[in-house]
Formats: sequence, C-alpha cells, structure tokens
Amino acid sequence: MEPQALLAFALAFFVFAASPGPDNMTIMARTVSHGASSGIAYGVGTVIGILIYLALAAFGLSLIASEMGLAMTVLRYAGAAWLIYMGIRLWTAKPVVAEVVEPGRGRDLLTVCLTAIALNLGNPKMPLFYLALLPNFVGADFSAGGYMSLAAVIIAVETVVVGGHVWIAGRARRLLRTPRIVKAVNRGAGTVLACAGIAVIATHRGS
Repeated sequence: MEPQALLAFALAFFVFAASPGPDNMTIMARTVSHGASSGIAYGVGTVIGILIYLALAAFGLSLIASEMGLAMTVLRYAGAAWLIYMGIRLWTAKPVVAEVVEPGRGRDLLTVCLTAIALNLGNPKMPLFYLALLPNFVGADFSAGGYMSLAAVIIAVETVVVGGHVWIAGRARRLLRTPRIVKAVNRGAGTVLACAGIAVIATHRGS
C-alpha cells in the first residue's frame, strides 16, 4: 500500500481507538485495580479482536460476521456480565495497598484477554466501522501483504493508545498509599467496570 494511504488509515484509526469508550475505560480501571499487567492483557485482547474483524472486513466477509447474530450476542453478553461481576468484586474487595498487591497470574490475565476479545467480536459497531472505512484503502487487488500493512498500523496505534491509558492509570495507582484511598479507588474502578458492562448491553439493545 502507498505510504499516504497508510498514514490516512492510521489517522482515522487513531481517532477511533483513542475515543472514550468501554475498552479504554476498562483498561484504565483494570490497571488501577490490578496493575499494569491486567490493563495490558485487556488491551492485547482488544487488539486481537480488532485484527480478527480487520481480516473479515478486508477480505469481504464482514457481512458474514454481521449475520452471526446469536454467536455475537452470546459473546457480547458474556463479556458484559464478566465486567459487571468484576465491578461488584471490586466494590466488596478488602483494600490492599498497591505495593503489596500480587501481580496477576497467567490464568487471570488470559481470562482478561479473552474477555476483551469476546467483547470486541460481539460489538455490532465494529463491522460497520470497517465497512465504512476500508473501501477507501482496499481495492480488488488487496492481498495478504496489504492486510499485514494495515495490521501493523493498527498494532502501532493501539500500542500508543493502550500504553498511554495504562501509563496514566499507573501513575494514579502510585497515589494509593492508605487502605482508605485504596477502598475508594476500588469502588470507583468497580463502578466504571460495571457501567462499562451495562453500556455494552445497552448499546447492543439499541443497535
């Protein structure tokens, strides 16, 4: 692909990725409550889900994905339920000062990553975004090389976006010095997670 086309795609995708939404809120909430590894794990899952949709859209299969109503609904509701569940857990969790919080275990981080993938695959707005954007960058001669170029742009943009959100939330987390502050932040993060789950469900019903 031409460098100018890749730059235009990067700018358009950055606006999409950096805009406020459940994914970015969840990345920050997970970072504050469970550390940077948890926020990054959710970000990785988000990127994987996006790349799957990119493949479907770029190779003309977005309509197939959009017709998988039941599977997409199950994925979306499962992910939303998990966000609400984690929000409730944070509300009821015993406050622990940040320095002694144990890092996420591999299985926990995998669960976080898979939840992000499920939520993105179940997002009804994702195929619409790609159907609106990709015709400007994908022609009849689109190849695997073109896909790799677009995927590289997405990964680069998401590295900046996810890394920025994790960094901001990580700095906020360093302020957690007393159980009272930790409890307040846990409840704030729990509220964000639960609201993100509710927003996911509400968006699906309204679509």
